[in-house]
Amino acid sequence: MTVPRLVTEIPGPCSRRLHDERTSAVPGGFGVTLPVFVARATASTLEDVDGNELIDLASGIAVTSVGAANPRVAERVSAQVSRVTHTCFMVTEYEGYVRVAQWLNANTPGTHDKRTGLFTTGAEAVENAVKIARAHTGRAGVLVVDEAYHGRSLLTLGMTAKKHPYKTSFGPFPGDIVRLPNANPLRGRPVDEVLAEIERIVGEHGAESFAALVVEPIQGEGGFVVPSPGFLPGLREITERHGILLVIDEIQSGLGRTGRLFASEHEGVVADLLLTAKALGGGLPLSAVTGRMEIMDAVHPGGLGGTYAGNPVACEAALAVFEVLDDPDLLPRVGRIERAVRGHLEPLVVEIPSVAEVRGRGAMMAIEFADPGTLAPRADLAQRVSAACHAAGVLTLTCGTHGNVIRLLPPLVIDEAILDTGLRLLVDAVRTVTATLTETEDAA
Repeated sequence: MTVPRLVTEIPGPCSRRLHDERTSAVPGGFGVTLPVFVARATASTLEDVDGNELIDLASGIAVTSVGAANPRVAERVSAQVSRVTHTCFMVTEYEGYVRVAQWLNANTPGTHDKRTGLFTTGAEAVENAVKIARAHTGRAGVLVVDEAYHGRSLLTLGMTAKKHPYKTSFGPFPGDIVRLPNANPLRGRPVDEVLAEIERIVGEHGAESFAALVVEPIQGEGGFVVPSPGFLPGLREITERHGILLVIDEIQSGLGRTGRLFASEHEGVVADLLLTAKALGGGLPLSAVTGRMEIMDAVHPGGLGGTYAGNPVACEAALAVFEVLDDPDLLPRVGRIERAVRGHLEPLVVEIPSVAEVRGRGAMMAIEFADPGTLAPRADLAQRVSAACHAAGVLTLTCGTHGNVIRLLPPLVIDEAILDTGLRLLVDAVRTVTATLTETEDAA
């Protein structure tokens, strides 16, 4: 069957009816990228309630990396649901939690002795990492990087850079958070200058006051920014020298997304604490903090936990995800995804002046729109291109501090022919939208 398969306009009448019901039942604060209601999925596509089949280049924001209906995930989850759906791990124990922790201890970077705590959401993992770092160091301060995104809770909103829509009207936020410059190759300064500025900021605030530096190895909501080579190793050196814990947030970039199990492996950097979520549960809510034994054990008994933390059904889903990741053919397949994206999109950088950059790693790729010369962000182009993709049956997402980036997060198991079709439709959308706007601007 050819996909995308469109039998109605997008969204179709059934989706529109359900969306009307949503507006009378759900607060308006919950946004929506594409108002279609999904009925079922394959490894590469999403089928809506009107029978339209869309190419999935979003993976539920990097959650369904092994596909939104992976048979192995369904098998393990179904078996667990038939046994027991929940018993709090802090009350009575179960084996799945231990097996997930063991896999993460063995497969995250570094040969040191590790421990893993399981939680529910990415923001919860970030908050617990801060708690653990404070308990270990006896310090309170937290360092974060400009354009970072770490979650929607009050503490993680304080750590997140993008104001709207995430922070608008929700302050005040917790203190003891200091923001550092980012080494953005397109817009930033040389990495040596950035690291020197970071050293100065840390010194001005007192290095002895900081418990942790939290950083994404590739920024997610900030625009899929791959930092300049040497930036992450430079942060590792600064944190080690000052006794600050390096917390690497792999919530979006980890678990095979970049062609390695963890994005920090590309730079050879080992975290003191490493955070996972999103793809970890294969679509079920699960997150983790994995770190050095002596750091993780600094917290007193009862200081970590949560009612749903490491739910047994979610743990079984994670064990299924690990089985897929253990397939030796998977990570080479992610490399082919990157080559396909670059092959389709990189020619646009030369062809279309407002396409500023194509960047990323593996199946975490992006295209940024900006005015040539000034690099003034063009969110209007990103929004219109994404809308054109949606109308054509391709699900894409925007991101970036200024909303001028389209991010591509296809399932790692996407059919390569379907990926090729989706990318060709994206290229068509970029050409059509930019040509139309150029004609309009010229006429004005």
